[in-house]
Amino acid sequence: MRHLLLFSVLLLGVSWAAAQTSPSQGTNGNTGQETVKGCLSNSGGNYMLTDKTGKTFQLTGDTSKLSDHVGHEIKVTGTAGSAPASSNGDSMSQANPTLEISTFKHVAKTCEGASASH
Repeated sequence: MRHLLLFSVLLLGVSWAAAQTSPSQGTNGNTGQETVKGCLSNSGGNYMLTDKTGKTFQLTGDTSKLSDHVGHEIKVTGTAGSAPASSNGDSMSQANPTLEISTFKHVAKTCEGASASH
């Protein structure tokens, strides 16, 4: 009985320690799963997602099902990446960070914050 109690306490301690370290995984480095809600646009075959703060992501991966949602608000979950390197050597490249699509969900047929005024 004493060994069973000792084993249970040890198992509980190991489980607690593992649970304490899990949330910190994935925060090191500049890539990881991210969910972004925003307005979908298409420019020259490149799909872009602009969130409500104005930050724009270039969508990569399987974009074959996005064409029906251009101009709509969608929520994309995927792997965030850094902006591609500039081809002209400019260190202040205007390239957008990438988001490789894992899943996406249609939110609305119009984009939040979009206005008809000029």
